[in-house]
Amino acid sequence: MRRLAAACDTGDTAALEAVLAADVMVVSDGGGKVRAASRPIHGVNEVARLVAALLTGQPGTMLTAESVNGRTGLVLRLAGQAMAVVSVSVTGTEVTAVWIVLNPDKLRSWHRP
Repeated sequence: MRRLAAACDTGDTAALEAVLAADVMVVSDGGGKVRAASRPIHGVNEVARLVAALLTGQPGTMLTAESVNGRTGLVLRLAGQAMAVVSVSVTGTEVTAVWIVLNPDKLRSWHRP
C-alpha cells in the first residue's frame, strides 16, 4: 500500500505499473457528477493511466492511508474535503483490483474539518 500511495501521490505511472498485477482491474464511481470511467478498466497500462489521472493530486491535496471497508485504503482530500476514496485487493505484493469512489454524494462522511 505504501508503494501504491507513493506512486499515486506523484502520478508516476511506471511506479504504479510496478505494483499492479498483469490482470488488474479498476472500477470508478463518479455518480455522473465527476470524471470517472464508465466501465471497468483492465490491464496494467490502462489501469495505471486511469489511477494516475484520477488520483494525482492537484496542488494542496493530501493522500492518506486509512481504513476503508475494514482494509487499508487511500483517501484523497483537498482542504479537508474528500475527493476520492480508494479500496484495493492485493495478492502477495501485487494489487489485483482497485475501486475508486469519486461520487461527491458518497464522500460526505469522509470530509474532515
